[in-house]
Amino acid sequence: MKILYFLASISLISCSENAEDRCFSGLKDKLTYYQEKKPFTADQILENKPDYLEIINLKKYRSFKQDSLESRQRYDSDEILEKRWKTHQEEYKIFKEKFSDQFSCSHKQQVGNSLYALGTNDLGFWLLKIENDKPSAYFLGLSFSHYYVNDIQQKPIINGGFLELEGSLVKIVRVPGLPGYDDYSAISDGKLFKISLKDLIRDSDHDGYNDIFEKCFGLNPESKDTDGDGITDFDDLNPMFRSSKNKFTKLYELLMPQYAEGESDLKKQHYTFMIFENDCDYFHQVSPDYRILFIPESDNKKTYYVKMTDITRESISKMKKDEKDPDKFYISKSGSSYERDYSAEYKNGKWELEIIGGITI
Repeated sequence: MKILYFLASISLISCSENAEDRCFSGLKDKLTYYQEKKPFTADQILENKPDYLEIINLKKYRSFKQDSLESRQRYDSDEILEKRWKTHQEEYKIFKEKFSDQFSCSHKQQVGNSLYALGTNDLGFWLLKIENDKPSAYFLGLSFSHYYVNDIQQKPIINGGFLELEGSLVKIVRVPGLPGYDDYSAISDGKLFKISLKDLIRDSDHDGYNDIFEKCFGLNPESKDTDGDGITDFDDLNPMFRSSKNKFTKLYELLMPQYAEGESDLKKQHYTFMIFENDCDYFHQVSPDYRILFIPESDNKKTYYVKMTDITRESISKMKKDEKDPDKFYISKSGSSYERDYSAEYKNGKWELEIIGGITI
């Protein structure tokens, strides 16, 4: 199961020329919502795989069905489930502490003075490493939309300078009646996913994010400060664009997802991002309270990873102007189980929002 990520409607272009087109829709245009993509075939996944990834066909392997069924059977009763959960929590306690509970962890392995684990979060798969008490996370550029890693591995995941993961190519299967949640179906079993550790840990600009991560999401792997605002990408909450203040950035900030204060320090969660697909310069210039990244609307401007993978959870549309009132606009947002249409009126330096339509699933 995984949370379904929802797309926004929104480019990695500077503010000035064509900003009007990038931020405002026509008066007669409909507000835009998430549209589900068709699952990729095994051939499409293989054709679009990154060059650093080697996929080997195994002669002997655990099928997706076998691995997933056996994994579930291990938690048949509530008593067994609770016991295994406590054991798992204790086994991966150091990873939870070092990475601020940003990942689900598995496949722990000690190699010399380095402790490894496979991590997953909303963005995909990561290799987690703790060496000399210092944590590092390396993005694999593999999405669980297409890649399934067996819960039970026949061999260690670190082997002779390579990360090796046994699993299958899969597609997402929508679960009727459960919006935002999916199951999987195998489309090609018996695969070994192999990545050189040298390629995986490469961080050309020494900013804390490996090159694979930066290339996957459109950051500059040759500059530790992609937007040139004086804050390194690793510490910047909006690393792709310089933040600014105007009435339209305030509107987008008002519509962005809000999180309860005190639950955790989101500014310290360097590997947790909200992703928005949006070309609007005003949206790009927001000053968020948590890490965000933007991906372009046009497929021909997207990286291979975001073109292949649904990684957005929330959508905020372009604005639509009111025909009669220059201070009134219309805008929409959507998530895994809702759509909301708003009228937004700018009065005395503040936005007043009113819900004028939408649905809740």
